Amino acid sequence: MLYVCSCRKCDVELMALNSKLKLYRWCLPNIDDSAADDYYGLVMAAGKSGRCKMLETVKPPPSKKSRKERNRGKLAGSTNTAEVMEQEIWKEFPEDLFEVVIARLPIATFFRFRSVCRKWNSLLNSHSFSQHCAQVPQGDPWFYTITHENVNSGAMYDPSLNKWHHPTVSCLPTKVILLPVASAGGLVCFLDIGHRNFYVCNPLTQSFKELPARSVKVWSRVAVGMTLNGSSTGSGYKILWVGCDGEYEIYDSIKNSWTRPGSMPSSVKLPLSLNFRSQAVLLESALYFMRSDPEGIVSYDMITGIWKQFIIPAPLHLSDHTLAECGGRIMLVGLLTKNAATCVCIWELQKMTLLWKEVDRMPNIWCLDFYGKHVRMTCLGNKGLLMLSLRSRQMNRLVTYNVMSREWLKVPGCVVPRGRKRQWIACGTAFYPCLTATA
Repeated sequence: MLYVCSCRKCDVELMALNSKLKLYRWCLPNIDDSAADDYYGLVMAAGKSGRCKMLETVKPPPSKKSRKERNRGKLAGSTNTAEVMEQEIWKEFPEDLFEVVIARLPIATFFRFRSVCRKWNSLLNSHSFSQHCAQVPQGDPWFYTITHENVNSGAMYDPSLNKWHHPTVSCLPTKVILLPVASAGGLVCFLDIGHRNFYVCNPLTQSFKELPARSVKVWSRVAVGMTLNGSSTGSGYKILWVGCDGEYEIYDSIKNSWTRPGSMPSSVKLPLSLNFRSQAVLLESALYFMRSDPEGIVSYDMITGIWKQFIIPAPLHLSDHTLAECGGRIMLVGLLTKNAATCVCIWELQKMTLLWKEVDRMPNIWCLDFYGKHVRMTCLGNKGLLMLSLRSRQMNRLVTYNVMSREWLKVPGCVVPRGRKRQWIACGTAFYPCLTATA
């Protein structure tokens, strides 16, 4: 310790102290000859304060650690914390609450927790776990899409995380191109590009099934709809396909067979001229398909087996339009083009007048990007949350539209892992992710 006095004779003492400066270099960190003046000023300031002060030994500052060393320290600290949590908390966690907690985790965490242990992986086959999952409120749908560059592998978009997932669905055939055409209860229905064979798969768990061959040999394009027999796939599901000539069949997963309930009634005009760009929408027990010539909708009730036809004129200057559904309402989304201006518009079907009423359109600032361009649109999902693929020679854009909140959002480009180029979305469908849905 070094004591400094503030008496009148400090000038003489300071000169003596200055001569002995080297003896006290251990008092301050890294004092060299160039720092002598600073030390002298420090002592003078102490002398003028009129008080007796004590200068304590100062420890040298800690040397700067590299980022690697700092991260190593953080990892060591987190490891200790995890060990304490495992010993003090998770060791005593009630077994019956594991399924309750896991069922309420974000769906995206499923890809990680399956690999924790065999016990957690086996939850997918647990009846009690299925019941816990059924109690969780249903969120926004995901979107299963096929890109032009990777037709044999799908990409799934999670709107809650604004993130793309690229699962490897090894169970799907790789020698044929499969297109997602419908979904229900967490299952996605695929049809090969030759319109011959149907497949059903849960993209999350890879539960897979190839459906038996159809009894009616129709290899032309068909429209497809899918429904559940109950509240989940445990009660079975049905798939309906219908062709432009009026041929149709229904697959029942409980019977694992196709049946032909009858023929199209004479009240429905044939050929149907189905709009294959538009996927079917489900309201209660009826599937609705869009048609042209005449413009309108045809529906089939999966319980009563009754076909109906509705003549509904389409809005003028409309193209690339498709049906959508939200809260029991039938919606229409399409491109409205006049002169060089193009805009995405949303209509709602008025039940009393059977006319389309415009309810919203894309923000004008976004539509300016379409001006003077030949834009094409594909609707990749029609279950309350719509995903639209807008493309031209100079543009490749993905957006979502929430029918309830009327919110437009841009979607990040779909880029495959370890890739840089944005993928072009060819087709897709919306599905509600469900860990316990089985084909």
